[in-house]
Amino acid sequence: MQQTILTQRVAGHLKLIYPELEVADLVAESLAVMGLSADTPSPEPHRNLWDQSDVMMITYGDSLKRAGEAPLHTLAEFLDKRVKEAISTVHILPFFPYTSDDGFSVMDYTSVNPALGEWEDVSAICNHYKVMGDLVINHCSARSLWFENFKAGVDPGSDYFVEIPADADLSAVVRPRTSPLLREVETVNGEKCVWCTFSHDQVDLNFANPKVLLEILGIIKLYLDYGIKWFRLDAVAFLWKVPGTNCINLPQTHEVIRLLRLLIEHHTPDAVVITETNIPNAENLTYFGNANEAHLIYNFSLPPLLINSLVNGSCLHLKQWLMTMPPAQNGTTYLNFIASHDGVGLRPAEGLLSEWELETLIATMQRFGGRVSSRTTPDGKAKPYEINISLWDALSGTVANGPDEWQFARYLCAEAVMAALEGVPAYYIHSFVGTENDQERVEHTGSFRSINRHIWDADELEEKLSGDTHHARVFQALTNLLKIRRKQKAFHPNATMFTLHTGEQLFAFWRQSMDRRQSIFAIYNFSDRPQSLPLSELNLTLTDCWTDLISGEKYEDRGAQLKLMPYQFVWLNNL
Repeated sequence: MQQTILTQRVAGHLKLIYPELEVADLVAESLAVMGLSADTPSPEPHRNLWDQSDVMMITYGDSLKRAGEAPLHTLAEFLDKRVKEAISTVHILPFFPYTSDDGFSVMDYTSVNPALGEWEDVSAICNHYKVMGDLVINHCSARSLWFENFKAGVDPGSDYFVEIPADADLSAVVRPRTSPLLREVETVNGEKCVWCTFSHDQVDLNFANPKVLLEILGIIKLYLDYGIKWFRLDAVAFLWKVPGTNCINLPQTHEVIRLLRLLIEHHTPDAVVITETNIPNAENLTYFGNANEAHLIYNFSLPPLLINSLVNGSCLHLKQWLMTMPPAQNGTTYLNFIASHDGVGLRPAEGLLSEWELETLIATMQRFGGRVSSRTTPDGKAKPYEINISLWDALSGTVANGPDEWQFARYLCAEAVMAALEGVPAYYIHSFVGTENDQERVEHTGSFRSINRHIWDADELEEKLSGDTHHARVFQALTNLLKIRRKQKAFHPNATMFTLHTGEQLFAFWRQSMDRRQSIFAIYNFSDRPQSLPLSELNLTLTDCWTDLISGEKYEDRGAQLKLMPYQFVWLNNL
């Protein structure tokens, strides 16, 4: 194969991943699997593949169900009827055949779960929205064909999994779960111990074997062919294993991500790679690389800090954290979220909240009906890993007074913070409609995460959204808010943001459009008491009149006081 810039770059990554191999043949195989030629042109670097109109909805393929209808078809109908003016992008959580973990234990990466629909249903959504699909590449189902082949000693799969001697020193390994790390398996070649980061039904793939890499590249190419352009690398921080290390965030993991991005964006220049790394903030930031790894990283510290701030009535920790966050380079940005299919991660709050503050937050969420999942630390102790609770219930009250009358206002305040921050906002489908804790589903599945994975009967939800319910109120308020957000150039994911010093109860920041024409001061009352702010404390110098985008109220007197009711917010705009 001729030496080109692309082949040289692919070879460079592969040599760092597999230093013991001659990689020339692997370079050719990688390009062939992706349908690329050596002279495929490179995309322009540092392009922002998003703007202020980009808003994501996170959903399972069957979060909405209707009798006699494929759930993916039901989802498409809901998107078109209810939210097409409020969102641009849909994250459809794993829609493949699976055995556990609500889709994240994948049996077959190449087919759609027939209980959800067909590939044509996925492509139909891709025709109207940007679609993010999951690359669950750290592990696959213990009942997958690959693992069955591993046990039988045949290909493909005989060498696709991480085998570890039972007496290996794994004491330093960082774990997100409390289950045993190794699983003993009977094979035709005797008993083997295989690595299972998350559960014994989720067996880790061995990326030290280049054949595994090629399999994953083939899966990526398939998704691209069906119209998926956004790729979520699930649990990717655990991808590479080296006994004797902590087996998280290893250099080879970063190199694999760089390679995947390189090949994906050469195939589809407007494709986007997102890393899902539920880890402490400083470690999470490394997945930007030098604008050559993830286009977006999940802003994992935001959910625990924002929820903690609102239930405590103090934004100090949130403000301090935000002031330390580096502006993302062009071509990269943050994916902001407060709620998702998983719980509220606690590791990303390590070093940002004290142990006492974390314990108080956990106790408050349990008071509001939440559950707590744990992980095992290297010294063998169980430690809280995430809080499992619906966002609607998480914001039902305060630490001091418990549930109160301000639930709706507090909830909308949280969603409005996320809508205005630097980055792309991502809203869980249950956040759109204010779904409550599903305790019955927890009892049915035995999984704490089920509390926030309710499955709606589509017709019942339509009835609630058309009636006098908190679901209708939340939905209308949030969709209206997002319609406003999508028109503001100052809310471009890469537009300038400065955090303002406005005391403990008022959280505020300034956004300025990239052409510097539009400025927005976003100001939020985080307390259950009225608060005021002298307008003279804001730098309102660009125009004689400022208008609140939310209420339409105009502010012309610089000596006036901005008065905010509990959890009220304003977006002061100069245009």
